[in-house]
Amino acid sequence: GGLPERPMGADCKSAGLRLQWFKSTTHHSQKYLSNSLYLCLMRIQKYKKTIAWVAIFLLGIGGLISSSVPAQAADPTRQITVNGVGTVFVTPDAVRFTFSVTKVAATSKDALSQTSTAANAVRSALKAQSIATKDIKTSSLTVYPEYNYTQDQGQVLTGYRATQSFNVVIRKADAAGDVIDAVVDAGNNAVQVNGVTPFLTNGAAATQQARAAAVADAKARAASYASLLGEKLGKVIFLTENSAPVYQFPVAAKADALASTQIDLGEEEVTVSVTVQWSLG
Repeated sequence: GGLPERPMGADCKSAGLRLQWFKSTTHHSQKYLSNSLYLCLMRIQKYKKTIAWVAIFLLGIGGLISSSVPAQAADPTRQITVNGVGTVFVTPDAVRFTFSVTKVAATSKDALSQTSTAANAVRSALKAQSIATKDIKTSSLTVYPEYNYTQDQGQVLTGYRATQSFNVVIRKADAAGDVIDAVVDAGNNAVQVNGVTPFLTNGAAATQQARAAAVADAKARAASYASLLGEKLGKVIFLTENSAPVYQFPVAAKADALASTQIDLGEEEVTVSVTVQWSLG
């Protein structure tokens, strides 16, 4: 009754087949696992690259967005803007004297010759009053016919008038009256006084004083407003001079026929206007 014994060789053969199958299976499993691990690693590497490129892209987009969207503007600086006016009064130190010498003669040549003679006498009188040649200037010279109109004869030629006009600078204002009298005496009835104007030969100093007064005025106004608002003045943001200095010339007195001529110099008004802006706080 017992089972027949299997031959040893059959068992070994069966065991060898199982061992071969196990090795084969193990080899295939290892190969499969190795391939799977490799593919997984490759995918991870691929994802890493993709993530890196996405990150770079997002950073670039973020940079563009941040550069395209302006930063929030800071609060505007509190400021105050005021105008200031400065005026100074100075006594003119010179006088501009304009006059003409004119003569009428039968011919234009004679009229011009007589006018030139009277003009030379006037020049000599000016030089005798210490008027420099550079301060004597001819402003015009004309010769033209003169006519008389009557109802009976109509237009009638009466002669020719020659006129030479001068612009003279008298640099010693106090001597202006004496210079005018000397010119009138030298030219007699041939002289016609056209105008006398006192002025400053150098207004730079007066202008500087007017500017200083204008800035002081503006600062006082700004400080007053700041105090009313409970603030303090900060730094100056800008200053603008609104226009060139304005000079107001006094009117000179006319000559008195019975006495020596006196020119009233008065005072010259120099005005400067500025606009200044300060920060507050």
